[in-house]
Amino acid sequence: MEKNDQSETQSHREREDVLAQPPSASFLSSLQEEITANGGEWIEGPEYEGSAGRTMFDLPNSKDNVVSVLLPREKIGEVPSQSLVRIKSLQDGREYQGIVIEGPFHEPDGLRADAPIVVTTTVRGTTFLPKYHGRIQVEIIGEIVNGAVLPPRFRPLPNSPAFVLSAEETATALRVHGDITLGVAIGHENIEVQIPSQVKSVLPRHVGVLGTTGGGKSTTVSGQIMEYQKAGIATILLDTEGEYTEINEPTNDPNMLQALKRRNKEPKGVAQTHLYHLIGRETSNPNHPRRTQFSLQFANLSPHAVMEVLEFNEAQQQRYLKAYDLAIEVLKQLKIYPTSKEEETELLELDELESGYPKLTLEMMYDMVSACAHIVADEPEYPYLQTKTFYAKRDVIMQLLKSRKSSLPADKRSWRIIQGRLGRLLRLKIFDNPAAKPLNYEALTKPGEVSIIDLSDTDSPQINNLVIAELLRGVLNQQEENYRLAEEKGKEMHRVMIVIEEAHEFLSEQRIKQMPVLFQQVARIARRGRKRWLGLVFVTQLPQHLPDEVLSLINSYVLHKMSDAKLISRLKKSIGGVDEGLWNRLPNLAPGQAVVTAPSLARALLVAIDPTPCRLRMVE
Repeated sequence: MEKNDQSETQSHREREDVLAQPPSASFLSSLQEEITANGGEWIEGPEYEGSAGRTMFDLPNSKDNVVSVLLPREKIGEVPSQSLVRIKSLQDGREYQGIVIEGPFHEPDGLRADAPIVVTTTVRGTTFLPKYHGRIQVEIIGEIVNGAVLPPRFRPLPNSPAFVLSAEETATALRVHGDITLGVAIGHENIEVQIPSQVKSVLPRHVGVLGTTGGGKSTTVSGQIMEYQKAGIATILLDTEGEYTEINEPTNDPNMLQALKRRNKEPKGVAQTHLYHLIGRETSNPNHPRRTQFSLQFANLSPHAVMEVLEFNEAQQQRYLKAYDLAIEVLKQLKIYPTSKEEETELLELDELESGYPKLTLEMMYDMVSACAHIVADEPEYPYLQTKTFYAKRDVIMQLLKSRKSSLPADKRSWRIIQGRLGRLLRLKIFDNPAAKPLNYEALTKPGEVSIIDLSDTDSPQINNLVIAELLRGVLNQQEENYRLAEEKGKEMHRVMIVIEEAHEFLSEQRIKQMPVLFQQVARIARRGRKRWLGLVFVTQLPQHLPDEVLSLINSYVLHKMSDAKLISRLKKSIGGVDEGLWNRLPNLAPGQAVVTAPSLARALLVAIDPTPCRLRMVE
């Protein structure tokens, strides 16, 4: 055994000595003669100069508009994922533009990657592998004709050279320019993905930020709020968890600080922030320098929306609407509303599917339901009326109700259920409270203003939904007024974005079935808001609960990690322009990565979302 080992070692040394010798003069002369006899040294044609690789033959599993390109080993690093390439099909004179959707992969020369290879490890302990090349899959975006990119009718032929576009050419082709920065295109170091804030076909066409917990949605939302603010857009954020109530301060999260440093960005808070919370409810940031309590106005809520949110059944709805009509009759008799010709004219335009009756308070409505229950039950004593005006005129009111007794639905139990649910709302003291003014929608829609509506202490989806319903209606009405003033005075239109956190709580499929009127309000606002520069941003960690009706309202998406195969299949049907390679990567995205699609972009892109410079209470 020792002799064999010594013999083998001696043999290796002899081969190394031979390889170390320079070739002899006679060998070189003979080699040159053979090269000359065969036409001289091979020189690549000028049409291939500067190319990164060449197209290959199609295989049985090849896909339409997708070609394979082989790369020399030294060119692999020049063509990362999402690179744009120009392919010159020399044989037919056509030219194409494409994007790398898969790869680059490394493949051994002349062998299958999974071929059994004998690895030699006996020479100085070194492992030898065969030489290799690169392979990429390129999706053809279009055919280049006279400088324009048109839909492709053919595909590049084999052996066509592929050239990598420069960073400037790639950015122009992908249409990533704008003043709202999302992050950097993955595969590129210097291409920032941006969208324009002034183009009406982008932001006011509504945005969806979807993904599972920990994917980076909060970073995306807070970063975009800062970008909106810098662009002069008014932003209103419905914060159900209190996560964004400290975005006026710079971040102090070590990971975020390190990520900001890599992007040459400084930590800083969002300017012009104003924190609002319901009266009687706590806020998660009581030290905010601009903090205001507000109350809801019952008169602003559609009676149909109120019935849906309070989950009245059909019998209860019938009674509620009867009491509502009687309350309106009392307001007219007592000359509470209308009190002038102008107010009478306003009543003609009142749409009870969108708004309630002016001057009608929750306390008044509670008193009217209580009085109706009293009449139906034939109780001898007058009910206690909490509204001062109603109490002063209780004789008039009770006389009116007695005259209407035959039209009042019987069964006092249903009346008492309605009374109980209204009573619970009344005890919260968040409606028509003189200690807190209602939201000032003119201030909320001021350019560059960032308004955080802190709902973290409501602990009730019903209350949150009532707040959202009133706010959406109020902002749309204000935008109508802003639009009128802009038209009359020739000023720039106020641009507004409303961010709805935990959108599935408000617009889940189950809630839409229970609250069709409320959803129709949202749908009307979404459609009308597009024309009045009012955009909605739907944010959710449970996108599978969003119905197709909501997805149909969205035109731009930021898709963080999602692993639900059924959900991804649904999204494919709703979102166009996302190639299969990006869908396949969605379940494995790292935190902070997202697939982004918007009308301004030439195609969907995989983006490393920028770190947020502002402080979040629950860093995601």
